[in-house]
Amino acid sequence: MKKLLLSLGVVALLSSCAEPESDTYTGRVLEFQLYKSSDYEFQGTLSVKEKIGGTLEMGIDLSGPSATVDYQFPAHLHFGTYELADAPIAYLLTPIDAKTLESVTEIGKLSDGSALDFEGMKTFEGHVKIHLANDGPDYQVILVAGNIGPSAQLGFNKDQMAVCGNSY
Repeated sequence: MKKLLLSLGVVALLSSCAEPESDTYTGRVLEFQLYKSSDYEFQGTLSVKEKIGGTLEMGIDLSGPSATVDYQFPAHLHFGTYELADAPIAYLLTPIDAKTLESVTEIGKLSDGSALDFEGMKTFEGHVKIHLANDGPDYQVILVAGNIGPSAQLGFNKDQMAVCGNSY
């Protein structure tokens, strides 16, 4: 009985130390669709959450076949729409874990030195692309892509997508 009470006490203590989501986020969220962009069966969602203090957190959740081995899909936030050839990378996002098909990135300063806040994110003309590999021929394979900001309302046409460069 003492062990049970001690165990419950430890669980309660650990639970109270965890930071509740309401203490981390303001509750403001934007969501953008990520569309299938190759022969691979992936699609997903990009969620942008405003954290208390004004920083942004981008979460990517993919649906599709998960891996059984350790592998990561590189993800980039780009300036401009996905039709723009060699669109500069605005921010390197945390790679997507191929087992969980998830990634979370806290956004810092963009490659041009600017910073994004929640209101700026609403008007940011950009897109996200997730590649099959970091380099080599598989870098040219885009698993999912989608415009963010006002251009997200334009829909998606895979045939108009440009393969992005890896420049900043």
